[in-house]
Amino acid sequence: MQIYLVGGAVRDRLLKRPIKDKDFVVVGATVAEMIDAGFQQVGADFPVFLHPTSHEEYALARTERKQGSGYKGFSVHASPDVSLEDDLRRRDLTINAMAIEVTSLTDDTPINGQVIDYYGGLQDLKDKTLRHVSSAFSEDPLRVLRTVRFYSRYYDLGFTIADDTLTLMRQLVDTGELAHLSAERIWQESSRATMQLSPQVYWQKLFEIGALTEYFTPLHHAWDNVQIRETVQTALYFAGQMHLNLSQRWALLMTSLTSSLFTSENSDSTSNVSTAIKNINAIGNTAKVPKAHTQFATLFAQQAEKLSTINSLNAAEKIDLIQACGAHKEPDKLSQLLVCSHVLKLATQHRQMMLALNSFHAIGMTDIAPDLKGPAIGAALRQSRIEHLQAQQ
Repeated sequence: MQIYLVGGAVRDRLLKRPIKDKDFVVVGATVAEMIDAGFQQVGADFPVFLHPTSHEEYALARTERKQGSGYKGFSVHASPDVSLEDDLRRRDLTINAMAIEVTSLTDDTPINGQVIDYYGGLQDLKDKTLRHVSSAFSEDPLRVLRTVRFYSRYYDLGFTIADDTLTLMRQLVDTGELAHLSAERIWQESSRATMQLSPQVYWQKLFEIGALTEYFTPLHHAWDNVQIRETVQTALYFAGQMHLNLSQRWALLMTSLTSSLFTSENSDSTSNVSTAIKNINAIGNTAKVPKAHTQFATLFAQQAEKLSTINSLNAAEKIDLIQACGAHKEPDKLSQLLVCSHVLKLATQHRQMMLALNSFHAIGMTDIAPDLKGPAIGAALRQSRIEHLQAQQ
């Protein structure tokens, strides 16, 4: 019997990041031997056991074979003759397919600390690349979301997704396999990604590969508008930097559906907000979003315009806003809504200035008359940059 620390614990140890959970693979053991050692078996699909004192997960080495649709359509083979190499081959990414042998079932001290790496995980960690282990990646649609979540998690470290892995992800989306995922798993991956330091990366990548169309269709359509997409992505970035809670981040993402917040053309704001709320609730139902987050997002959509003009509201309007937000019962909620409003305003300002910066850099000496001299050069550059920016807006 040999016991190995595997997966995320090995990866995060090498990245010098906090290890939240430890998972182990046991090679050469039977179910009976694990139970006799005091482990409690859990899970109906394959033999996974909880340690009698630490309650960490120990799984018998196993292989899988695709037999149906979705992430549940697998038959599992677990027996003492399954090797560690066989077990690691079924994992999603190379950086999650490494192992370190530990002393015993009761002592998880590494024997020598040597990393067992059959599939190039160490090199991919060095290169900061998320790469699939094998073609079996295509058999599990959940890996599309997991890979993008890891991309969001390690984006600040400079990680990218390998081109061939992105190709497989797009193919999985195109085949409609994501439709076989449960809404609960969709939300589990999406909510975890949304709480990362760079949550915008998760949603942007899903949009790029067409993966929003199944469970977040209204969001996909809204993001066809570049102004909305870029502003909300920036808002999510600020939300991550400011450590906003999940309800606030979800509300900022859902503002994508309220186009009146992003345009000066406000002819039918009430109708726009009403449609947005219907779509927020539709996404909440489809993706099994907890009601608290949907309700907060709905409230923000309803009150976003008033929250953005607090200084110009009269006394009656402020009292009405308190009532509408329920701030007389939950003052913290009003504070959270105001923070969301400021973040969205900051994102709008940031995008406007980034457009101005792009226009500034887009115009150079080759874009003005070559015979200009002295101060006329600066004046011509300034005017050309202004005209370039006006054309972009």
